[in-house]
Amino acid sequence: MTAAYADDLMDYDEVLDRFDPVMGMEVHVELATKTKMFSASSANFGAEPNSNVDPCSLGLPGALPVVNRTGVEWAIKIGLALNCSIAESSRFARKNYFYPDQPKNYQISQYDEPIAYDGYLDVVLDDGETWRVEIERAHMEEDTGKLTHLGGATGRIHGATRSLVDCNRAGIPLIEIVTKPIIGAGARAPEVARAYVTALRDLVKALGVSDARMDQGSMRVDSNLSLRPVGREEFGTRTETKNINSLKSVEQAVRYEMRRQAAVLAAGGEIRQETRHYQEADGSTSAGRIKETAEDYRYFNDPDLPPVLAPREWVEEIRATLPELPWVRRARIQADWGLKDEEMRDLVNAGALDLIIDTVEAGAAPDEARSWWVAYLSQKANEAGVELAALDITPAQVARVIGLIGEGKLTNKLARSAVDGVLAGEGEVDEVVAARGLEVVRDDGAVTRAVQEALDANPDIVAKIKDGKTKAGGAIVGQVMKATRGKADPAQVNKLIGELVAKM
Repeated sequence: MTAAYADDLMDYDEVLDRFDPVMGMEVHVELATKTKMFSASSANFGAEPNSNVDPCSLGLPGALPVVNRTGVEWAIKIGLALNCSIAESSRFARKNYFYPDQPKNYQISQYDEPIAYDGYLDVVLDDGETWRVEIERAHMEEDTGKLTHLGGATGRIHGATRSLVDCNRAGIPLIEIVTKPIIGAGARAPEVARAYVTALRDLVKALGVSDARMDQGSMRVDSNLSLRPVGREEFGTRTETKNINSLKSVEQAVRYEMRRQAAVLAAGGEIRQETRHYQEADGSTSAGRIKETAEDYRYFNDPDLPPVLAPREWVEEIRATLPELPWVRRARIQADWGLKDEEMRDLVNAGALDLIIDTVEAGAAPDEARSWWVAYLSQKANEAGVELAALDITPAQVARVIGLIGEGKLTNKLARSAVDGVLAGEGEVDEVVAARGLEVVRDDGAVTRAVQEALDANPDIVAKIKDGKTKAGGAIVGQVMKATRGKADPAQVNKLIGELVAKM
């Protein structure tokens, strides 16, 4: 047990001997629409606090909501991709609760009449096994604002001396995707949770409806978990770990709650139905508030909004616009590139596959694109402590670097320096190459002089080369590269070594 944990934890293997985990995942996806769900206010991310607001998102008296058609269309698109049935008529409801970042004191959501229901998503686990996660519903709602807590040590409300409210996010279109209970995963429950969220993130990105940036809150995960003694049919009391913001954290939160709840139950205690906060520092969860039931929210149909109608003809038109879905695309790419199953899984698990595909589509060869993302750029991501996709370099920029290598304008060493410059925010690839003076030296005279000087300084190596030991020329190449600060073309240097030695 890690010392940082405040709770008693049961050994994971013992948990599995005594209890059966039951999971439920609730994932909130912010849609990348230009405007908010019920008003014309901008929905762009990163604006000055409280600048993207209007009477509707501020909850001012007399302000009436108007449904964002694109938001509805994208909700249908997500539902179709999740193999859901689409309701021909659905309704918005008011979910009533007081919270400082929700000015109206209610959230417009959907309750008993969601737009999409009864679907599924097949996800692939680390060993290649496919697990079907059944979807209960995918419904439309609006996001709340954002609170920034100041004066405390953790950034949470506990211990804070004051809180700032930013209503920019209030009213942003959200799709909440709720699974049916995930039963029977056993030891693999944490892995299933991570694989499901990973697949869902890839799906909404492929649909083009959200950037699904978990680090920025445009995709947020709530993980529900309960335990029941092995052999018992009745579910246990669940907890809900809120706002998990990384794939790794999803897996860790489920594992931690399994061990924590098991320890409580084994000691004769009871699990409280509550929300819990995930602690990034040590992978633990901490108690939040008592979890409300649906009745506590006093749902009722929003009187200001008519039913949302989705005629079959419109739904089929939307279905026809669905892109190649991620798992279909991967199967095609795997066949085209000749990758083994384990190689493909490694690329997916590393978050590299889509980046590699985009780099290839920008003009790079698959092997070269794969090498850059899996090797050098993965190393840079690890050093920065971020996911690969969060690096400040685009597939098009990586493809440009690869292209300059192919044109002979950069060596691999110089190319890494160019990439470093892009990552450091120094500009586009060609700007970095020019500013850092990275382009390979093409002055035959300068390179020839550097090769001749290296040969003159190493007669023993010259003798070996004349005796047919051509590998000895590697030392000369190294000296020339050092003399030219890595800017000479190694192929040109090797050619000159052969020509000059023959004359000596």
